[in-house]
Order: sequence, then C-alpha cells, then structure tokens
Amino acid sequence: MYDVVVIGAGVTGSAIARELSRYQYETLVLDKNSDVCEGTSKANSGIVHAGFDSEPGSVMAKMNIRGNEMMEQLSKDLDFPFRRNGSLVLCFDEKDLDKLEHLLEKGQKNGVPGIRIISKEEVKQMEPNVTDDIAAALYAPTGGIVCPFGLTIAMAENACENGVSFQFDTEVTNIVPREGGGYVLETSKGNIETKIVINAAGVYADQFHNMVSDEKIRIIPRKGEYCLMDKKVGNFVNSTIFQLPTIYGKGVLVTPTVHGNLLTGPTAVDIEDKENTQTTAEGLEDLLKRVAVSVPQVPVRQVITSFTGLRAHWTEHEFIIEEVKGAPGFIDVAGIESPGLTSSPAIGEYVAELVQGIYPVDRKKDFKGTRKGIPNIAEASDEERQELIRSNPAYANVICRCEVVTEGEILDAIHRPLGATTLDGIKRRTRAGMGRCQSGFCAPKTVEILARELGKDVSEITKSGEGSNYLTGYNKEDV
Repeated sequence: MYDVVVIGAGVTGSAIARELSRYQYETLVLDKNSDVCEGTSKANSGIVHAGFDSEPGSVMAKMNIRGNEMMEQLSKDLDFPFRRNGSLVLCFDEKDLDKLEHLLEKGQKNGVPGIRIISKEEVKQMEPNVTDDIAAALYAPTGGIVCPFGLTIAMAENACENGVSFQFDTEVTNIVPREGGGYVLETSKGNIETKIVINAAGVYADQFHNMVSDEKIRIIPRKGEYCLMDKKVGNFVNSTIFQLPTIYGKGVLVTPTVHGNLLTGPTAVDIEDKENTQTTAEGLEDLLKRVAVSVPQVPVRQVITSFTGLRAHWTEHEFIIEEVKGAPGFIDVAGIESPGLTSSPAIGEYVAELVQGIYPVDRKKDFKGTRKGIPNIAEASDEERQELIRSNPAYANVICRCEVVTEGEILDAIHRPLGATTLDGIKRRTRAGMGRCQSGFCAPKTVEILARELGKDVSEITKSGEGSNYLTGYNKEDV
C-alpha cells in the first residue's frame, strides 16, 4: 500500500513527485512509457512564459507567475539550463494596438514585472531580423527559455534521490475505490493499492478522471508542429518572438533555445488521436508561412529536424488542480497545456499542499534539495575537461561529434538515478544525437554502450521502449 501514486512522469508529475519527496510519504510514480519525459514534456517550445496572457485570477495565471519566479533558483539547485532572454509580442497593425494594451493590462494585473509596450524602433534595435511591418510590441523581460528535458529529468532524479519510486512500462487500465478508503489501480503489471491518486496523465487525464467521477471532462489533444534549426543560426533572434494570440493559443513563435538552436512553432490543430505525433508536409508548410510574418528571412534551409507535440487542452481552457468531488483522495492535475512547463514547479508545490491537507505527515529532516547534472564536455573549460579526463578517460572518447558528447557523459546518463535505458533516454540527458546529423553517426556506438552497460544484447536496445528496437537481428552467424 502506497501513500501516494502519481500517474504520469512528465514535467508536472515529476514536479509533484519532487515536492512530495520533502515529506514522509511512500510515493510511486507510474508511466506507461519507458522513461520520464516521453509525452508532451518532450515536445514543446521550452518557453518560460512571463504570464501576461492568462486570465487574471485564474489558476493558470497564478501557477504561471509563481512558476516563473521559481525557475531561476530551481535551475541553480538542480543544475539544468535556463536563461531569461525576454519575450516580445508583435503587433502588426495599429488597429490592433488595443489588443496589445489589453495584454499589457492583463500582465499588470497578474503581476508580471517590467512589462511594457515598446515602439517599432525599439523592437528593431533589439531584434533586427523581425519584420518591418509592425506597429509596436509588448515586451516582457522576465520571459525565458529552458531545456524541457533538463527540467523534467532533474526534478525526477531529485525526487528519486529523496525516496520516490518510479515504475515505467506500466499502463493503468482501471481505477476502482478500495474498501476502507483509497484506490486500487489495475495496471498492465498487476494491481497497486494507494491512499491517494494524483492524476497527472496529460492528454489521458480525462480517461482517469472519468473512471472515478460522474462529472465527466474532456481533454482534447491539440497538435503542434515545430521546426528546429542548426546552431549556426541560433542567434538569428535573441528574444522569444510571439504574435498576438488567437483563440488557438499564442500563435507561432521564433525563439533561440538554451542549447543554441533556433526553434519555430507550434501550429495548433485539435485532433482525436492521443498518440498522433506525426509531422505533415501541410502542417510544416503552414508553420513556416506563418513564421515568416514575424521573421521574413527565417533560415529555413538550416532546419535539421521537425517534430510534433500534443497539448492537453481542456475545453474550458484552464488548469484543473483539485480533489475530485465524490472521489476523496483523487486529485486531478489536468488540462495542463501552455504555460504548463513554466507552471510545473508551482503546481508541484500546490499539489503537495493538497495532499498534506488530505493526509498530513511530517517533513523529512534529510531532504536533499540539490542535484548535480551530467558534466558537459562541450561547454567545459580546458581545465574542467582535463580534470574529467583524469577522473575517467572515457570523457576523452567523443561519441557524438555534432554535439561533442563523450562516452563518459553517456556512462553517467546510464548509471545515475533513473538512468537511461534507451537511445532517446541518452539523447534527452546528453544531447547525443540531437545535432546536425540527427544521430546518423553516433547511434550505433551509443547502442553498443547501452548494451554493454545494461548487460543486454544489442538487439534488445530500443529507441524509446517496447516495439522500437534499433536492431532486429544479425545477418551473419557467429557475430
């Protein structure tokens, strides 16, 4: 019997797990995938939103502002990349200036620091590559960029170090009330009993909610396609460039990433299939046309990959963070779409308070609030590199040439808490395979290292869990 089971090991579930690890709970995180950060959390814009577009007084606005405030210190404590680069919302027509004023007013009500409207001339000074066809822009200096993988993995690892258990490749198929209180989770790997359930299942959160509540909700997968460009054009813009929002969200953006690439996206199309993460020629063509409205000369020939993410959109466009009526001990954390990544640390705080209200326990005296990430040879100084190589010669063996990732970093990724077991797990922790060749050179060697370190045959190594084997067998005998 667990005290708390969290369904979902994305950024929200990992943030909740970390906050719960401050207390003396027996906590388990379940995910149907093979690793943390395999759903929406792995395919988004990596933006830390300033908080000017959420409705004042909404849960979304409160979580956004608090999450933004927390992010800088959290990045220092847990050692993941984060940078405040500021954000601009472009207004293309003077007749829409009232909409910009409305955004400013909302931002001020929400408590966004330093937010102001700036002239076309100021915008062009800041961002020479944006279009000349603008009337003004909203500037928010507290906007930022973060590595979504780095944030999620850091919080999950820290939760694990503080005693939270994680169980992957485990699909929850049904939830039923337990006699005497609590719940029984029927899963693909047997039944699990718990006093409290936290539903942080992203696009699947409605299914779990509807298992325990007569008041049904619907979460719509909102599909967004992206293009990622090479590091040689990563400084094409310095701020995150938005367009005035529409009913479908904040529109397409252009932004640098914390790793030095240039990112454009997302589109916004509501779909039914909760697993449809395919890119389409039509979607990417539409994306690049809309991006050109903001940045006409965006270097599309430098695109190195494209991808699709699914946002968990609730029809009421609000975060649902509450104990479900008529289902004591069942806490919904649903509809966590943008600005969900920004809000995740604040959501973790808030949910831990809800759990304490239902089932209070003491805080841990030995909670460890910091974590050290994987060494980064590419960004290390010469002295730091030499010290790493002295400690382990594997740090001198470069596996991924595009991103300059070494065997030492890959070994660390495998053997640390919640270590990588798949190619994508290595990629998200070290960036091996994220460069210009998109793993064309480094994948075979990475597979060999995974197999060796995990004591498996190379044919057992997968890209991202069951059914995604990198190799299917041998074509020669006695190999």
